[in-house]
Amino acid sequence: MTPINRSYWWRSGASHLAALFAGVALAIVLAPRVTQPINPLFLAPRPAAASEFHRALQTVMVEMETGMCIIPSADADRDFARAMIPHHEAAVEMARLELRYGSDPRLRRLAQGMVVEQSQEIALMRGILASSSTALGINLNP
Repeated sequence: MTPINRSYWWRSGASHLAALFAGVALAIVLAPRVTQPINPLFLAPRPAAASEFHRALQTVMVEMETGMCIIPSADADRDFARAMIPHHEAAVEMARLELRYGSDPRLRRLAQGMVVEQSQEIALMRGILASSSTALGINLNP
């Protein structure tokens, strides 16, 4: 080999070797340290991502949103009642979930009242829809 070729090989090899060492050094500096102390809070058992209460609550809310998506009619009163019934039904179900899983006596009293009041309002709205649909000849099954 001529001195020019050896010099090129040396520089090329040296630059690759320097890049390799720089990469390893950078990886060591940026890598998470294995010897770092572990925070005991990370070791504590975590509650399930979705408890039974939260799963039930999500289900109720999804059903409510689906039920409230009505096809509009020309009657604002009818549309209001048709949209509010699923809303109130969801409120009753959420209140029942509070009664089943909750422990705060104030919220439990509120939930009991909601079950009674919202159920009465549902019955009232259904009655109004039934009387107006009978007069108009409309099928009540939304």
